[in-house]
Amino acid sequence: MSAAGGSALARRRGALLLPAVAAALLALELVPLALPSAAAGASGFRCRPGSRPVLFNFGDSNSDTGGMAAARGWHLERPEGRAFFPRPTGRFCDGRLTIDFLCESLNISYLSPFLKALGSNYSSGANFASAGAATSPRDVPFALHIQVQEFLYFRDRSLELIDQGLSGPIDAQGFKNALYMIDIGQNDVNALLSNLPYDQVIAKFPPILAEIEDAVQTLYSNGSRNFWIHGTGALGCLPQKLSIPRKNDSDLDQYGCLKTYNRAAVAFNTALASLCDQLSAQMDDATIVYTDLFPIKYDLIANHTKYGFDKPLMTCCGYGGPPYNYNFNKGCQSKGVTACNDGSKFVSWDGVHLTEAANAIVAKAILSSQYSKPSLKFDQFCRV
Repeated sequence: MSAAGGSALARRRGALLLPAVAAALLALELVPLALPSAAAGASGFRCRPGSRPVLFNFGDSNSDTGGMAAARGWHLERPEGRAFFPRPTGRFCDGRLTIDFLCESLNISYLSPFLKALGSNYSSGANFASAGAATSPRDVPFALHIQVQEFLYFRDRSLELIDQGLSGPIDAQGFKNALYMIDIGQNDVNALLSNLPYDQVIAKFPPILAEIEDAVQTLYSNGSRNFWIHGTGALGCLPQKLSIPRKNDSDLDQYGCLKTYNRAAVAFNTALASLCDQLSAQMDDATIVYTDLFPIKYDLIANHTKYGFDKPLMTCCGYGGPPYNYNFNKGCQSKGVTACNDGSKFVSWDGVHLTEAANAIVAKAILSSQYSKPSLKFDQFCRV
């Protein structure tokens, strides 16, 4: 899609989506929803015996399993990864991410990053997600557009190897039947909220949506038919955002989260859901599932005691102490930063990303299909 074409598309999408967003916000009440109870893992939906599920993921640090660490040559140290692996793997977490639990539910190996040269296994798919990724600018590493181009390179090279009689990780049928997950937009929305008033933030959603649409259409035109698209979470409950100096607490809701950030997250998700409806109507031979992560992640805060969390708005691996234990100049890998003794008591790992315990609950909720439209089980994409 040309830049001019993308701009025109964004304007058309704005005319269609912004009224729907406004209507949704007028009726919005951030009421916590009941989620499936926490469990040791997020299992429960297994593929049929003999099936070979294939999964490709596009996104940001919420689903990055080590792509940016490989690209940058980062040598992360503990406590990253301590809860499960138990070494750092490039995940911004003390253990498994939501996507790792989803892979477990399909009984496949965790997705290897496309950019990880050594020790990768691509027989069940690949992960193109990279920390810091956004939808725009579209031609910078590793924006959504670039991630899709990486996938096309991966696919073409795999099929080329098979045509040469060599071993390729995935064949043509595997690519066709695979599930294509997209979990991006949080960094775009956060960047807008950091620089613009709320009304202007909402007005700038169309170009973000246009890039997500372009990604789906590009994948579709190359044979992809199964899509699983995630909305963003409760941005106003992130310790990183709560640590921004404010004049007073008038923007805090009853659970201590920033109402403006959360309103923007809900508005973005409403627009993204509308886009998915439009794409489903256009691509009648494709399955496009939209999953709203906002109520799932908001409930972690609103009903934190139900899940065994003691400090829902405080960072586990951070600096500065209560109430948020977050310092913009001292990340989890910085000198002098210490981690809590028990991450399972915290929702936030580093002020931006969830702990493994919280990720397990999010995955459980996704697998319930309660927050998806259409309400399809995650493993329905498995193919023999």
